[in-house]
Amino acid sequence: MRAALWFLGLFGAAVAVALFAGNNQGTVTLFWPPWRLDLSLNMVVLLLVGGFVVLHGALAGLNALTTLPRQARRWRQLQKERAMHAAFLQSLASLLAGRFVRARKSALTALAQENALAHHAEQLPHSRQLRALAHMLAADSSHALLDRSTRDEHLRLALDSAPPSSKQHEQSLREGLQLRAARWTLDDRDSAGALECLAALPQGAARRTLALRIKLKASRLAGQTRSALETARLLGKHHAFSTAAAHSIVRGLARDWIHSAHDPAQLQQAWQALEANERAMPELAIEAAQRLSQLGGDASQVRHWLLPAWEHWQTQELPDAQVLKLVRTLESNLAEIDAAWLARIENASQSRPRDARLTYLAGLACRERQLWGKAQQLQHKAAQQLPDGPLRASAWRQLAELAEQRSDADAAARAWKQAALAAK
Repeated sequence: MRAALWFLGLFGAAVAVALFAGNNQGTVTLFWPPWRLDLSLNMVVLLLVGGFVVLHGALAGLNALTTLPRQARRWRQLQKERAMHAAFLQSLASLLAGRFVRARKSALTALAQENALAHHAEQLPHSRQLRALAHMLAADSSHALLDRSTRDEHLRLALDSAPPSSKQHEQSLREGLQLRAARWTLDDRDSAGALECLAALPQGAARRTLALRIKLKASRLAGQTRSALETARLLGKHHAFSTAAAHSIVRGLARDWIHSAHDPAQLQQAWQALEANERAMPELAIEAAQRLSQLGGDASQVRHWLLPAWEHWQTQELPDAQVLKLVRTLESNLAEIDAAWLARIENASQSRPRDARLTYLAGLACRERQLWGKAQQLQHKAAQQLPDGPLRASAWRQLAELAEQRSDADAAARAWKQAALAAK
């Protein structure tokens, strides 16, 4: 379509020229005494057009001649820029490929090219960002080569090339360098240095997923369990881990925090600092109650902390290891058991008569309430049903002590013997 329009325009121009020039009788007379020159109007028009073309060509040639040095200088600058960017990309590619010596060499080449451009007053608009990134590539390569002194020097130069700024892209570059430095410091097992690098970040950057991951590792390495737990919670809310992984990490950190307590007051403070859903975890409830019992805490408080685990056991299955801890912790804290707990144990034992562990607990509760006959009956039933292990041995010991209270030496001897066999 465009070609057809061009042809139509060309034909129209040809027709207009033919009509104008074909029957043009005009003349132009030039007087230069004593001469006179008569020219046709068509010739004058042709001479004017030709003169304009010649003059325009001459001016264009002169302009090209005068701008030739500037163009040559620009060409050399473009060549240096291309060499600089090529070296930068080669450094990045080599770093990703694990060729760290070559990556550092290419980064230094890019820096040399940038310095040469700056020395000739041909600094690029993005020269500071490129210089900072090149120093970071050199530092990262040096870190992989375990050359810490060179790494720290390039890191310092990179931070100097990316000073604090209100511009978003420059601020992002500086934050990236600080995060990289925190990760390098953490790789050196310097948890304090990594936390110091993270503390220098702005508040928004410090709450990003990458920063939180580094903080979690640094806090765990430094033994700051509470800080690590709070960081793991934030990562879980940001969906940085799968649900199962987040649950496992939080549970492990909370368990470490519980076991780090050295007195009941400190343990109580740690327990109250946990979130409600964490205190409802059966494994954490059992660990906290067991630790409180080991520290000589109040027995009623121990039973209160065990309540979530107990209720979970009655409605769902618990691993055998957790059930054993639960039973042994309750066994150690049945002193002055209240009516509510006694009712829970008895109801659970009656609703699940085949669970020997509940029968064993019911026997302990009856003995604590001085119901000797019922306690002996329940413990004998539990001792017959329990597999060999600590609970069965404990059940036989309970029977032996009850027999000794009745002054039945033969029954006590038999029970002690069974306890010894079960404990093997």
